[in-house]
Amino acid sequence: MPLTRTVKRTEGSALLEFAIVLPLLVVFIVGIYDFSGAYNQKQKLEHAAQAGAIVAGAQPTSDLDPTNTDPESLRPVVNVIFNSLAAQSIISFANQPPCTVPVAPTPNGGLRWTYEINGCPDTVTIVIDRGVVDAGTPAIVSTEVQVSYPYHWRFNSVIQLLFPGASYAATTDLHETSTVHNQM
Repeated sequence: MPLTRTVKRTEGSALLEFAIVLPLLVVFIVGIYDFSGAYNQKQKLEHAAQAGAIVAGAQPTSDLDPTNTDPESLRPVVNVIFNSLAAQSIISFANQPPCTVPVAPTPNGGLRWTYEINGCPDTVTIVIDRGVVDAGTPAIVSTEVQVSYPYHWRFNSVIQLLFPGASYAATTDLHETSTVHNQM
């Protein structure tokens, strides 16, 4: 068979093109799926932060002072956030031991406290600041609630299949903050 005839043959070219394009197609599909999962989790965290901020803004401020390491008025806020995350399947009770609402916060100075819920399977961090002041006229005191939780990317495992030894941070901490004016 002459060389020019062999070069012009097209049998199997579709299979070769498919073999070249398939890894890129898989990366795009997994990437779209993974980014939509991260966006969905971010929306759920935002909902939990908003629910917590609404409850926090309605709580009395009589037990808030920088020396109080565990204000009673913050417990309903943490319970609402915890229940919201559990209802949306962000945190799981299937772990041993199961995750529970934290008992005592870590004071951050001023009117700011940090709660950590461990083993759900990761750590949920809740920061509640009851003394956010809007410097407008008149000054308005608000409550800011921040909820943080890590998102584990599935995209990393696909990249490692295609390019062994490639690595990047396969976990990203997602943070959502909500602010509400104090009512009491």
